[in-house]
Amino acid sequence: FPLVPQVQATYITDSQHTIYNKMGMFKFRFLLAIVASFLFIGSSRGDGVVPVEFEVQLKSGESGSFVIEVHPEWAPIGAERFLELVDTDGFWKGIRFFRVIQGFMAQFGIPGKPAVAAEWKTKTLADDPVVESNKRGYISFATSGKDSRTTQMFINLVDNGNLDGMGFSPFGKVIEGMDVVDQIFPGYGEGAPSGNGPDQQRIQTEGNKYLKKQFPKLSYVKAVKRLDSEGGAASQEL
Repeated sequence: FPLVPQVQATYITDSQHTIYNKMGMFKFRFLLAIVASFLFIGSSRGDGVVPVEFEVQLKSGESGSFVIEVHPEWAPIGAERFLELVDTDGFWKGIRFFRVIQGFMAQFGIPGKPAVAAEWKTKTLADDPVVESNKRGYISFATSGKDSRTTQMFINLVDNGNLDGMGFSPFGKVIEGMDVVDQIFPGYGEGAPSGNGPDQQRIQTEGNKYLKKQFPKLSYVKAVKRLDSEGGAASQEL
């Protein structure tokens, strides 16, 4: 059973070819380096790693937080998509951890508003090679087949090295708050039709209205923000 059928991808259209033609290869590469440096100022560490903090509502009604360290060198396409989502205003609010299986993983990433979910559903990503293993605390995008990643992702709750050969490519890892991740509500288990948990298709078409009514205990995302290297909120805070 695929960890997450249906995912999406967006590609930022660019006019770099025009710049390239006018400035030549050297100036073009220099410009790209400058742009890249501005993108990461205040939001990443010197090695290109980007820390991102999640605040979540847990099963007990208590809030908690965890920090994911994003590694673009592991899975550059996946890392870029994740950071794009982090920087998309309103994307994360209320997103449920809809498929949490103890001894396996916690899956999330379908927007709570059907219109937003529909927009992202068609934005599929090309696959990244698997560089890192799906170890406990590592995060990967879900997939339903070749080049099908979109916004659904999962955090490994245990070492799941068997997923490596299936093309699930980690792009980051939890570096703080794994105890909080372990408290994400697992009570509904596997999703429909294999289990008693939420139906992904209904989440896509009905959103949080469906989940709140039929699966009220699901943990969910309250806020997401980039952190600077000292763990404080970066300039891109949502």
